[in-house]
Amino acid sequence: MFRARWLRWLDRRLPPARSVTLNHRKLFVLPTAAGAGLLLVIFLLWLLGTNYENNLVLALAFLLVGLLVILPVHTFANLSGLRLQLLDTYPAFAGDYGQAKLALSKTGKRNHERIQLVWPPEEGVLTDVLTDGEAREVRLALPLLQRGRIKAPRIHVQSRFPLGLFRCWSWVDLDAEFLVYPQPRSAGPLPYGASAGEGDQQQSFSGGGDDFAGLKTYQPGDSLRHVAWKQYAGGRDLYSKEYASGSDTRLWLDWDLLAGRDVETRLSNLCAWVLDAERAQVPYGIRIPGQTIAPGLGPAHRQTVLSLLALFPVQGVAEPIPSVEGVAG
Repeated sequence: MFRARWLRWLDRRLPPARSVTLNHRKLFVLPTAAGAGLLLVIFLLWLLGTNYENNLVLALAFLLVGLLVILPVHTFANLSGLRLQLLDTYPAFAGDYGQAKLALSKTGKRNHERIQLVWPPEEGVLTDVLTDGEAREVRLALPLLQRGRIKAPRIHVQSRFPLGLFRCWSWVDLDAEFLVYPQPRSAGPLPYGASAGEGDQQQSFSGGGDDFAGLKTYQPGDSLRHVAWKQYAGGRDLYSKEYASGSDTRLWLDWDLLAGRDVETRLSNLCAWVLDAERAQVPYGIRIPGQTIAPGLGPAHRQTVLSLLALFPVQGVAEPIPSVEGVAG
């Protein structure tokens, strides 16, 4: 109940925005444990100086009181005027870390030192913003456990500068979203020729074929053994030879090949096949319920296919996916 009210209050006071400048409405200041300990020491000094009528001890106590009065202002000023801007977020695989690129800059002449940015419970980054007119770029990492389009939580921005006796902080929502691909899980070797094709034509990655059926415009990824070099040498455009066959031996990553497995496992298996096909430089297409993507290859095709898998409708609530190391990029 309290947390829900706190979040609603934050949404009103610090609404989501891709660029935020910190000011008195967005910052909070309280003593740290060290500051509270110093306050206790001051009280004991005052008590000691009063009981024994020791002016030197009282002077020290009043000096420390003056320090405690000034420090919150300096700690607040160290964050006030700092601008945070979201530049980009990068896709990641479930169980891995997503990264967001931020730009930190000054809106005045005051420097901002020892600034910590973190997505709890991660360690975050510690940085300074000292240069006029030039933004400081930092990257924040967030663990991502579930595929899909994930809304990032608020970023905790804080500083204990200069003496660590007071902490000034804010909770900033930069409206960041991550596209999270399924976690790759091996389903065995690539299913060459295991799926019935759409159409009458054949692309053979082994170089074999039946009857010559004609020429088609060369596409990146077509076998060089099927290039029509004679026509190309005669001054014509680059073409590939096609062969007729009753089946399609192109690489199709088909949903139905993984029958008997739950939705999330199928998506993870298809994701692993996509990465295997890219490593092998074999053009591949994909078929899932309601969507078909023709065979292709390359970073753009890979991103299109993985995005399709990431945004497949969620079926129920999936269990958290354990961390994965060394996922192919």
